Amino acid sequence: HVQLVESGGGSVQAGGSLRLSCVVSGLTSSRYCMAWFRQAPGKEREGVISIFWRDARTTYADSVKGRFFVSQDHSKNLLSLQMNSLKPEDTAMYYCAAQPAGARASGGYWCNRASAFYKIWGQGTQVTVS
Repeated sequence: HVQLVESGGGSVQAGGSLRLSCVVSGLTSSRYCMAWFRQAPGKEREGVISIFWRDARTTYADSVKGRFFVSQDHSKNLLSLQMNSLKPEDTAMYYCAAQPAGARASGGYWCNRASAFYKIWGQGTQVTVS
């Protein structure tokens, strides 16, 4: 039974930075996909990053490349999102998500950036950029 708890959201001015944290509990396998999503009022949920917990293979959305950086600390069961050069369009509720990785027929594992792939979600943390 995996649970996710986000924190670190807040209000900042454009150009500022925030660091979001996702504490992961109940993870019994490293073969999990982890992701950060965001959703602003009236907009679709957007995948920000996805990461394979085991080897840190990471994919970033084009909208945040060069500004947002994900990191993981297995000893603390912590997934972090460093957000720099924040823009008003980054304003959204940010969610941490998890899902067991898909298994390739030839071996190895894959992760998916689509929100429908993920079944385990945190409660969200609000980020407001003005």
